[in-house]
Amino acid sequence: MDFLSTLIDYGNTFFWDYILIYLLIGAGLYFTFFSKFAQFRLFPEMFKVITEEAVEQSGKRGTNAFQAFSISIASRVGTGNLAGVALAVAIGGPGAVFWMWLIALIGMATAFIESTLAQVYKVPDKDGFRGGPAYYIEKALGQRWMAVLFSVLITITFGLVFNAVQANTISEAVEKAFNIEHYVTGIILVVLAGIIIFGGIKRIAIVSGTIVPIMALIYIVVSLIVVVMNISEVPRIFGMIFSHAFGLEQFVGGGVGAALMQGIKRGLFSNEAGMGSAPNAAATAGVSHPAKQGLVQSLAVFVDTIVVCSFTAFIILLYNDFASHTEDGIQLTQTALSEQIGDWATIFLAVTIFLFAFSSVIGNYYYGESNIDFLKNSKTWRNIYRIFVLGMVMFGSMATIDIVWNMADLFMAMMAIVNLVAILLLNKIAFAILSDYMKQRKEGKDPSFHVDNVPGLKNVEWWGAQDREK
Repeated sequence: MDFLSTLIDYGNTFFWDYILIYLLIGAGLYFTFFSKFAQFRLFPEMFKVITEEAVEQSGKRGTNAFQAFSISIASRVGTGNLAGVALAVAIGGPGAVFWMWLIALIGMATAFIESTLAQVYKVPDKDGFRGGPAYYIEKALGQRWMAVLFSVLITITFGLVFNAVQANTISEAVEKAFNIEHYVTGIILVVLAGIIIFGGIKRIAIVSGTIVPIMALIYIVVSLIVVVMNISEVPRIFGMIFSHAFGLEQFVGGGVGAALMQGIKRGLFSNEAGMGSAPNAAATAGVSHPAKQGLVQSLAVFVDTIVVCSFTAFIILLYNDFASHTEDGIQLTQTALSEQIGDWATIFLAVTIFLFAFSSVIGNYYYGESNIDFLKNSKTWRNIYRIFVLGMVMFGSMATIDIVWNMADLFMAMMAIVNLVAILLLNKIAFAILSDYMKQRKEGKDPSFHVDNVPGLKNVEWWGAQDREK
């Protein structure tokens, strides 16, 4: 186990310190600038398109915009928002929150690009549509090996490693609230997850669309009450965040680097912008124009980090002993919230994280399933994958917190690098799609897309291309 930990630490240092941190920020700034700050100027548009119903074309309907949003939010909103923020602040200090905000704001542009591409290159299946980075890498770049590499990485990262993280956080929270052994929580999770993941994408969309909005709203309301109760402390907390992000003392002591790295790591784990995961959910939507789902997924990044993560950060920073607290992750968040609203907060957060993280388990599962189908559309392989997923849920429930989070960082980095390289090479297609969308909006139309709207698109299986074969 010591050798494994050393290997994982070495891999994290190499990928994060020397590659991903520059690639992630650079790509986000590039997409922001050349999309003319689309994530800001089209922010109101995001709320309009998220309410649209699925469009039926050639007998295929897919999920509606909100369901696709819910599947991606189910994966995004979970452990990263409650436990990940606590880890970031405990290790990187209050300044980590600033870097989480920054990576989310520029990441909104990255999320738009990757999800728009996923819509362009989606393919029909028995449930509606599927797609994601593996599909646009193979079809638009023509690099099958790279697509296979991404499929393997996302299947391991989300279906296995990230689900171990989610299960670990659930078991930690349940133990603190109810004194229930980790293995008991693991068995319950395996049974519940098995019922849903063997039911297919429709059941996943229904469960995610029900659990996530309700629990996110309840958590936001409770958090907002805490902030209002401490409204006089808000300026101090903002000052703490910015001073620790840029302060001379932190710069000299190396604290800025720790804050930056923790903020980016935990921010990426939470909002997944550029990682290549959410495009798998975006591809399931039956929308009239690819850019619409790009806007929806950009909004998902905002909701995840700027809204939910910020509330968690404020609760933790209101807790005077956050820096010296001996507990990690979700238990720190439970303790901090309990100080504000009483002991019942421990139980409330245990239930919240159970539902958040459980919805993440099934959302993560779907990302892996979509890529298993890309590699080999076989019911046998799908069922083998499902068994491994449930096995990792059980493993995560009983493992130590450090090993599962470090494994998550490593596989997340490798997966994100492959996807970011791909979307940087394909950015002209996404920008052309955005231009087509804006042109139609200026003409007063509800934008709709046909493959001929953007000359030179190749290997597109939908958007009118299917009618050419008839």
